[in-house]
Amino acid sequence: MSERSIRLAIAPIGWTNDDLPELGGAIPFEQCVSEMALAGFIGSEVGNKYPRDTVVLNKALKLRGLTICNGWFSSFLTTKPYEEVEAEFIKHRDFLHAAGAGVIGAAEQGHSIQGRQDLPVFDAKPAFSDEEWAGLYAGLNKLGKLAAEKDMKLVYHHHMGTGVQTAGEIDRLMENTDPALLGLLYDTGHLVFSGEDYLGVLKKWIGRIRHVHLKDMRPGIHQKAVAEKWSFLKSVKEGVFTVPGDGGIDFVPVFNALKEAGYSGWWVVEAEQDPARANPLEYAIKARNYIRDKAGL
Repeated sequence: MSERSIRLAIAPIGWTNDDLPELGGAIPFEQCVSEMALAGFIGSEVGNKYPRDTVVLNKALKLRGLTICNGWFSSFLTTKPYEEVEAEFIKHRDFLHAAGAGVIGAAEQGHSIQGRQDLPVFDAKPAFSDEEWAGLYAGLNKLGKLAAEKDMKLVYHHHMGTGVQTAGEIDRLMENTDPALLGLLYDTGHLVFSGEDYLGVLKKWIGRIRHVHLKDMRPGIHQKAVAEKWSFLKSVKEGVFTVPGDGGIDFVPVFNALKEAGYSGWWVVEAEQDPARANPLEYAIKARNYIRDKAGL
């Protein structure tokens, strides 16, 4: 394993939140990417303030030594005709390809409650029917082929408040999709929030993991979120997530397992917080120092 096979990125969600526009609404794109670079990262995922003109975007990134590594895609394979999803996917794929990304992170949003602030994230969590699961398997395999046309990797992002949240749901998805066409986006924070064995999922599916989100969690706030039946977004606003090294998750076994398995790709710090309460540059530097100290990268 060469250290060069692992590259470090950070998501813009700590500066400006796509799902909660009031968090970081006044922070411009240029500040976000400048502070990413200043903190020592070389990659970024796409945020809602990023220019859609890739000439403009790529110039701004190149000036700061950054590249796009991934961009979230909302699939609706359980609730919409496949053809509609495919058309949106191709547009998104082509944008990311022009921006230099090699990964497309998809999350099924059919029946999702992750954006519903009026629903408790556990009690109202959706569950797919067998027919919906079948459509999801088939659709993701097809989208994976479309990604491969551009030499890109499709990865699935398990997420709180969706039909693929738990370890069992991740198992079902991975077991019924083509390993050559669909990888796993492994997200520590979502697994721990959901009450899953984050190291167990890592070890079981390490051969399918092609993108990593490093998200820490504050246990005390998590306990309140569960006990008081908060929505996902209320939990975010209350500070349930933070950067690696600032919460309760032990990342050392994660780092070691990925390196020992010869993982090649991006590790992305992704910790949505209120920037008015958690200064984005300060927390980005904290995360970068922690990864340097604990992973030697």
